[in-house]
Amino acid sequence: MAEEVKTPAPPPPPQPQPAKTGPSGGPEGEKKPTAEKPAAAESAAPAKPAAPAGKSDVPAKAAAPAKPAVPTPVPWTSPLVEKYRNQYGSGLEALTYLGQNYLSVDRSLIPDILRRLREDEQFDYCVDVTAAHYPKREKQFDVIWILYSFARNERMRVKTQIADGASIASAVSIWPTANWLEREVYDMFGIRFDGHPDLKRILLPDGWKGYPLRKDYGILQQDTEWVQINLGIESGQ
Repeated sequence: MAEEVKTPAPPPPPQPQPAKTGPSGGPEGEKKPTAEKPAAAESAAPAKPAAPAGKSDVPAKAAAPAKPAVPTPVPWTSPLVEKYRNQYGSGLEALTYLGQNYLSVDRSLIPDILRRLREDEQFDYCVDVTAAHYPKREKQFDVIWILYSFARNERMRVKTQIADGASIASAVSIWPTANWLEREVYDMFGIRFDGHPDLKRILLPDGWKGYPLRKDYGILQQDTEWVQINLGIESGQ
């Protein structure tokens, strides 16, 4: 009997090896897809165009507004004004300033003008008598009467100029209330009123030197001698 020839068994098929994983959990060697970088923000402001040579980006400063015109007196006319202008001519000037009517009168006409305004025009209330000092003028003082008419419901001022040391006629015989008003003007400015029944100081003591509402009287000035003699102190300040 012929001898049986044995053929060798085929080798076992190779076993699949488990795939190695990389740090990212995927197969080793596999590249992780990278996130795309966001494009530059589309909302970014466009670049400013370059300023022309010699010009600045700073806006030009606006010009300062013009100063308003200073109010000035303007002529005033009325039947009353025409009446007295015809009589006194250049001795009387009628003006208005910011709605305030006044007569600027020569000093010699003051007694007559004031009396006629009281008796003929019904300016029966003397509101005030006051003064203003202008040291650089030849006639340094304005004396002002402020009058009111109840019947006319009208206010008026009368003023005149006098030099330092000059006096003016008193209006006490026209308006008795002018008594204390004229005393105050005398006390503060040193202006004398001819015919006043009792012209003496009303605010400061008798014997006080100086007149406090004159422009040349210092704001802290005082009669040191009077203070020392009457109050027994060096200064009243």
